[in-house]
Amino acid sequence: MKIGIISDTHGNFNSVDEAVSIAQDMEMWLHCGDCVPDAEYLQSIVDVPVHFVAGNCDWPMNDTCYEKIIEVAGHRIFLTHGHNYGVRYTQEYIMEAAESQGADIAIYGHTHIVDNVKGSVLVLNPGSASRPRDENRGSFMIMELFENVEPKIEVIRFNK
Repeated sequence: MKIGIISDTHGNFNSVDEAVSIAQDMEMWLHCGDCVPDAEYLQSIVDVPVHFVAGNCDWPMNDTCYEKIIEVAGHRIFLTHGHNYGVRYTQEYIMEAAESQGADIAIYGHTHIVDNVKGSVLVLNPGSASRPRDENRGSFMIMELFENVEPKIEVIRFNK
């Protein structure tokens, strides 16, 4: 299964549009928060499932959680924005949270910096599609998942 992973779009629908135009054959999208209306917009322009969580810049909403578990292709994904797990300083706490939920993959945003750490859990951050802090181009990830196989991860950089 091919999954697009995007985060920290911060109201920039153009960055969502550009990511979708680059990654046209996704079977699912994950949005790691900041901002929920962007994730809802993403959901309105693609014909595949979109899972999303709220971030630290989102107002509390009754139907949007700060974390979610998604089971797909024999993997259990812990999706969160990351601000509640100290991800600016360490991935230790997000790894522990994912493990405690039986997840083998943790995906987060918040730092606006691409990250890919393999430990007891694969920890991914797609960076920011609209306000990157690690480069002057936006980013998102494409993850290919198959049962009993290590995920294949590709970072896509694009001009805004």
